[in-house]
Formats: sequence, C-alpha cells, structure tokens
Amino acid sequence: MPVHTFTFSDFQENTYLLEADNKECAIVDPGCYYEGEQNQLKLHIEQHGLKPVKLLNTHCHLDHVFGNKFVADTYQLEVESHKGEAVVLQAVPLVCQAYGIRGYQESPAITKFLNEGDKVCFGNIELEVLFVPGHSPAHIAFYNKKEGYIIGGDVLFYQSIGRTDLPGGNHQTLLSSIKSKFWPLPNDTVVYPGHGPSTTIGFEKQHNPFLNN
Repeated sequence: MPVHTFTFSDFQENTYLLEADNKECAIVDPGCYYEGEQNQLKLHIEQHGLKPVKLLNTHCHLDHVFGNKFVADTYQLEVESHKGEAVVLQAVPLVCQAYGIRGYQESPAITKFLNEGDKVCFGNIELEVLFVPGHSPAHIAFYNKKEGYIIGGDVLFYQSIGRTDLPGGNHQTLLSSIKSKFWPLPNDTVVYPGHGPSTTIGFEKQHNPFLNN
C-alpha cells in the first residue's frame, strides 16, 4: 500500500501518510508547521478520499510534533507514542522558545501508549512497534513486515544515524538499537527516515560509516 512522503518545516522533516486498501490512513510524525503545509496535507487527504484514523509519533522532538495539534483537532485523533516520550513532548514549548520559534501550536498529550511488540492495525495494514531508543529516550519505529518497510524516525538515515547530543540521547544505545532491531530485518526492507531520502537495511549494512568501523 502507498507510503506518501511530505517534507515539512525549516527542519526538512519527513511526515509519512500510510494508506490502507479501505482508504483509512495513519499520519506519522506530522511536522507541518506552516499553514500552507497543513493545507497541503489536508488537501492530499481530501483529494485521495482518505480517512485518517491514526496519529503516530516515533518520538516527540519538536520537528516531529509541529503538526500534532492540527492533525488531532482536524481528524479527532489521539496522539499515540511511547509513554517515555511524554517528557520530551512536554518540553517542546521551552525548546521552541530556545530556538526562537514562535507560533507553535502545542500538541495534545500522548493518550495511547505504544510498547515494543504492539501491533498498530487499520485496514489491511499491520505495523509492529519496535523500541529503538538512543536518539531520544523512548523512540519507537513502525515495521510493516508484509509490505517490507519501516518508518524509522531519527534512528537510521541514508549513510548516517540520528544525533545523540540532545537530552535523553545516547550514542551507544542508538548503535545497539540499530544492530538489535533493524539489522535482523530483511536486507530489502525499505527504511523511511525522519529526514533525507529513503534507504534499505542491506545498503546501510554495507555502506553506513557509523556502523561499519
């Protein structure tokens, strides 16, 4: 089923819309900060006759939650993420202030908690939750085994990895998460990251300089 990618905000964050066969869809990490970006997402949903039924956050750094309130309010959805990301989400207004970012529409709290091994299901789509901390304290990823892709957030990038210098980050923890949770996946699994182009597990095993030294 289609994975639609939108790149939003000055952080160039990737927002993903996962479309099921019955036109239900999940919005993952809505980073739409500007009104024009919010309208772009809404128009796509309307033009394709989609029905958003899930609002999922891999983690709750500011660039991944800019659009949470817009999506939650527009489609009457709960925020779903790991309980350990609640403190990260609560800190976003202060982080925005530190960055000089004004006009942040504060995200609703996480009200549906997702843990390792949980299944997120809608239409014909089943996503397995993987717990992959390191970039943030309770980062999760969403693995679609049937379709062969993973929505990875800021864990693994094309020839790179997520930064670990933010509060709750840990470099060794991130490397361990990648090697224990991502590397066992089939080599042709497509990785849709939080920033930059998609890649595959097999390519990164061979060419990622952060994991091959």
